[in-house]
Amino acid sequence: MSKLKTAVIGVGYLGKFHADKYADLPNSELIAVVDADEATAKAIGEKLGVAGLTDYSSLLGKVDAVSIAAPTTLHYQIAKDFLENGSHVLIEKPITVTLAEADELIALAKTHNKIIQVGFLERFNAAILDLDTNNIAPTFIESHRLAPFNPRATDVNVILDLMIHDIDIILNIVRSDVKSIAASGTPVLTKSTDIANVRIEFENGAVANVTASRASMKTERKMRLFQPDACVTIDFQNRIMNVYGKGEKEMFPGIPEIVVQESTYENNDALKAEIIAFLDSIENNKPALVSGEDGRRALATAIEISNILSE
Repeated sequence: MSKLKTAVIGVGYLGKFHADKYADLPNSELIAVVDADEATAKAIGEKLGVAGLTDYSSLLGKVDAVSIAAPTTLHYQIAKDFLENGSHVLIEKPITVTLAEADELIALAKTHNKIIQVGFLERFNAAILDLDTNNIAPTFIESHRLAPFNPRATDVNVILDLMIHDIDIILNIVRSDVKSIAASGTPVLTKSTDIANVRIEFENGAVANVTASRASMKTERKMRLFQPDACVTIDFQNRIMNVYGKGEKEMFPGIPEIVVQESTYENNDALKAEIIAFLDSIENNKPALVSGEDGRRALATAIEISNILSE
């Protein structure tokens, strides 16, 4: 089996892990890493035994697939250049800065018959992979994503940094258009919103209450999905899923007992699973598990929330 020629554009905090995975996978031949910081590019390149470049233009037309882990403001131009030169692209979230940019990339991918996959890492969490979304029809969703401050993502607010993960998951589960959004939030450590709470109402009647903070003293990533016959709780951090349902007995007259089924999962390598899925889509001509359209949909909701908060 011939290997796919791959490269990673942007090898900072997250990109260097992308490069490690591509270098390790048997169906990938990592040929270069690129970073605006020459020392970083050379260090990662030397570590993996590949070229360390500061300009990606020499790779255009020479690689089958790239991961783009550069700052969000650069996603559009980098992805556009690679799509137009025949490469498939995995773009870290958010897909682009604007919806117009996302629309153009999606159109380019279709024109050139290339795959766009968006890097929503939580979609590859073992608990989410095991969730049977076909049997989930929640009427109320509650999620909390809390994290200590990390200076690596201060170019965007907490909505585009953290909450967008939960927005993507919720949109994928509810499968209904957004009807209305109410949001409140505040800066804490930066000039943009660092903590926010959002209420999303969907056309099908479902409601999601979503909280995200990057100014917390602890890390927490949890989601609860409520529907008339069951409740599903997911602990992303500890990879635990509990399904609460109605039993055959009664705990009070006329009130069914609650039974629980708990599933725990090994510490799977979500990033490796994400890249394996990307390369599998390329090799087998399959749709991306997290498509450009998915990325665009999550971005649209995140932008609407950000606009409400800025007002």
